[in-house]
Amino acid sequence: MQVDYVVAGLGALGSAAAYELAGRGFSVVGLERFELGHTNGASHDTSRILRHSYHTPAYVRLTKDAYADWTRLERASGRRLVTKVGGLDLFPSQAAIPPSDYLRSLTEVGIDHDVLDPGEVAARWPQFRLADDVMALHQRDAAIVPAGLGTRTMQEQATKRGADLRPHSPVTGVDDLGEGGIAVATGAGTIRCRGLVVCADAWVNDVVGHLGVRVPVEVTLEQVTYFRPAKPARFAPERMPLWIWMDDPSYYGFPSYGEATIKAAQDCGGPVVDPDGRTSERDPAMEQRLAAFVGDLLPGSGPPVRSSRCQYTLTPDRDFVIAPVPGHETVVVGLGAAHGFKFAPTFGRLLADLVVDGGTATDLTDFRLDRPALTDPAYAAHWLV
Repeated sequence: MQVDYVVAGLGALGSAAAYELAGRGFSVVGLERFELGHTNGASHDTSRILRHSYHTPAYVRLTKDAYADWTRLERASGRRLVTKVGGLDLFPSQAAIPPSDYLRSLTEVGIDHDVLDPGEVAARWPQFRLADDVMALHQRDAAIVPAGLGTRTMQEQATKRGADLRPHSPVTGVDDLGEGGIAVATGAGTIRCRGLVVCADAWVNDVVGHLGVRVPVEVTLEQVTYFRPAKPARFAPERMPLWIWMDDPSYYGFPSYGEATIKAAQDCGGPVVDPDGRTSERDPAMEQRLAAFVGDLLPGSGPPVRSSRCQYTLTPDRDFVIAPVPGHETVVVGLGAAHGFKFAPTFGRLLADLVVDGGTATDLTDFRLDRPALTDPAYAAHWLV
């Protein structure tokens, strides 16, 4: 079989790439090792954060693209996907994550923001109880985007534009044929194509490994928990912002979204796992640790009612990969490093640029596969962003 492009992995990033490539008129086959919409990775569940606040100007600039690309997807699908609620980044005194990086980056890019003390937060959002030493960074455009629904929307739009999306189709081989393109082997036969986009997340090395390449990633098993407040209207999106606790440990949470609960989780709080052998059972200790924190921060948030698991696939510097494979430039890799969902439609556009044109107008230098964090064995991992 011959097509223009193959996309390996159909979570949010791969679905976005398939949608983008098909929308440009190319023939596309998307390969997913599990069923579409599966819960084995990190593109399922109800909600994700979309925000401008980031620790570097490069990321803040990229968030501007993310908002524009989500809007473009909304228009294409006719479906509302972005719910603006505002966001609070909460920095206690001596926080492990320095607020100066965020303030400098937002200012440099020209994103409006406010710095609030605990009294000002309490006056605007009495749901929160903050200690006197906490500084709050408020960004009014912070929003919620749907995880499972957003991924499904991109798959639907890809299919509508002619993409052939195949569940239960793991990649079993990749051969770079040079001028002859790429041969991608599957259980149903070999597909020859002009280029391959790899968005296989925790299974990235199962694909690029066939080219003698290994991307250093570590997979952790995380857990999100839903709490049921006695008065859910107090925690509705129009009355309460999303929030991130910017310390170590770091936590984050959402207002009530689609149901009468609030959602929260610890960031990078789970154990390292093998993605093919990990459990899906809830961890009571993680749930109790989170419940104690959320109960202090949000009195009235109520008891936990359910928890679910997801995976983080972390690069050592926790920066993205959006890059061709060195020596195999018609194979490009997209990795979100456990904070990429907010950028999913942008990933799709940039990966399509790379595999079709060999480059893009966006500066992706920091996301190359040959950067020191991915090539120097002595590089010390740091995951707080």
